Amino acid sequence: MPSEHDEIGLFRKELAEALPSANIPTLLLLLYQFTGEERWLLAPFTPEASRWDDNDSGGLPPAIQEEVRSAALEAIVAWKQSGQIEKPRPTADELIRMMTVSEAQPIPADYAQLMLHKLNRYAGEAPSPIGLPEDFKVLIIGAGMSGIAAAFRLRQAGVEYTIIEKQDQAGGVWHSHHYPGCGVDTPGHLYSYSFADGDWTTFFPLQGEVEGYFQGVAKASGVLEEVQFGTECATTRYNEQTHTWHSLLRRSDGSEETLVTNAVVSAVGAFTTPKWPDIPGLHDFDGPVVHTSKWAPDIDLEGKRVAVIGNGASAMQLVPAIADTVGSLTIFQRSRQWAAPFPKFRKPVPEAVRFLLREVPQYQWLYRLRLSWIFDSQVHEALLKDPEWKHPERSINATNEGHREVFTRYIKDQLADRPDLVAKVTPTFPPFGKRMLLDNGWYNALKKRHVKLVDEGVTAVNGRKVSSTGGEEHEVDVLIVATGYDVARFLSPVEVVGRGGTSVREAWDDDDSRAYLGTVVPQLPNFFMLYGPNTALGHGGSFIFTVECQIDYVLSALRQMAQHSLREIECRSDVYDAYNEKIQAMHQKMIWSHPGMSTYFRNSRGRVVTNSPWRLLDFWNLTREAELADFVTVPPVGAVDSPRRQIPDHFAYDRAATEPFHFQPGSTSA
Repeated sequence: MPSEHDEIGLFRKELAEALPSANIPTLLLLLYQFTGEERWLLAPFTPEASRWDDNDSGGLPPAIQEEVRSAALEAIVAWKQSGQIEKPRPTADELIRMMTVSEAQPIPADYAQLMLHKLNRYAGEAPSPIGLPEDFKVLIIGAGMSGIAAAFRLRQAGVEYTIIEKQDQAGGVWHSHHYPGCGVDTPGHLYSYSFADGDWTTFFPLQGEVEGYFQGVAKASGVLEEVQFGTECATTRYNEQTHTWHSLLRRSDGSEETLVTNAVVSAVGAFTTPKWPDIPGLHDFDGPVVHTSKWAPDIDLEGKRVAVIGNGASAMQLVPAIADTVGSLTIFQRSRQWAAPFPKFRKPVPEAVRFLLREVPQYQWLYRLRLSWIFDSQVHEALLKDPEWKHPERSINATNEGHREVFTRYIKDQLADRPDLVAKVTPTFPPFGKRMLLDNGWYNALKKRHVKLVDEGVTAVNGRKVSSTGGEEHEVDVLIVATGYDVARFLSPVEVVGRGGTSVREAWDDDDSRAYLGTVVPQLPNFFMLYGPNTALGHGGSFIFTVECQIDYVLSALRQMAQHSLREIECRSDVYDAYNEKIQAMHQKMIWSHPGMSTYFRNSRGRVVTNSPWRLLDFWNLTREAELADFVTVPPVGAVDSPRRQIPDHFAYDRAATEPFHFQPGSTSA
């Protein structure tokens, strides 16, 4: 059996092998935290600025980098031996200073508490127990990313729940989606729960690894064994007399059961209902027709003439993945998309780095904290319209114009030998107006001789012939539909009927979805949505953080129900209306209301229903606690008549906060 001395020696050896691949700005944060020495936040150790990547070298000279690594080796080994950290919990002021130096840009002081919260969560902070009555039960609908997290937190808080999933495994869309090239466009270390680190093998993991992560968390936490698979909720109906929800559960074998619970948490997600284009003859195509959301693993593409309808996120992942398999490939695009450089596409996380992330948790926490600023927060200001901007048709402010210049230059560089394609793919609308995409090899695929980009939509399908807007016919063997999802109709997989027999579809007039904080709706007492209207992150970042904020809000509501012996908690209509008026007014100042493009962010009325206008900091502050003053309760409590939550009103373009954008080689999209 190896001695402690031998174990430390082995650790030192493995650490020394790992540090050359470590992120220097993160090591500097770690050195300051482990040693308390000020010099690690001062010249010559201050990193240079880098936009939208993790800035592994910090822009520092090789000799300085080596000095940092050598010091980190000694500091980490000393911690391993003693367990002592000079600054185990930095103060708010210290953390802002640390991050400002690490990111080489000013971090607003109001982010301090959010960053401290994240570090505490990474370190294992859990919710306190909630003392609800023993017979109080919650139904969680869905065992994907949101449902697993909700079940985990409810379990920690001691709340009894039933969790159902219509599929045969956990993982949600990451289990159901299998099209070639499917993966995340967020760094894996950011696309992870705060309470469960991910040992990712690639920086931007593909579908199988993401599915494995969620299933692994569900298994390790004990949630997996509680999920009732092959079970969908057909209808959930509120009973006003008993203050309970009656949910009709339908099993895969055709049997049915009515489950009665005190509350419902919907975790059905938004990417569940495929959106099929209204094209005459599409479903009568004389050959295989497949939507990317319902991929057929046995579909044969080898040497076939394949057509892809659409050029959004799923198409940009799919096309490069199949281009070398098919005989010919025809892509139909109705509109153009911005795609940013993606230098870490399919790049593996070196085993040495995985060792460092696993064995030195503080390094991982600080690394994740840096990513959360780079990808979550800093781009938000650039999406606000400058009312004095002179070129609103092409960009919305100086920084956004800089984005346009960088992305246009990238397109021209990638397609230098195909000027005909440059004209076809360069959008006219401002960057970030639609979902910002990443170049998974898209432009290289378009240049292949057997690949044809048709800058038109499809008007009809007849037999094996696909007709485009210009009247040209294209004969193909396989038709792939990559047109996305019906995301505007939130809660569409479940019929939800609330107070007075009003269904949520009636309340929302079909697709005019709205909610208070994306979570609660009048006439739906004790009903909570995860990934509700206006919660998606159009400015980049990890949506998992948003969902965890919503779960904290749900726990706060349940805790106050327990404290006040409440049977019912229902969002007030005036609160709901005022909030939705507020966020739509905010959206009018943001890029997603720009008239120059169509986008799934807006519903049939032109209202932005998917994206959140909030900085993540604001949304976190709004959801930290549920305010009883925002609800009608049974029985009533005095807090209902107290002043309601104040919604921030600092939302305006700040020219000073959006400096001109300068291209940094190797930068990636937010």
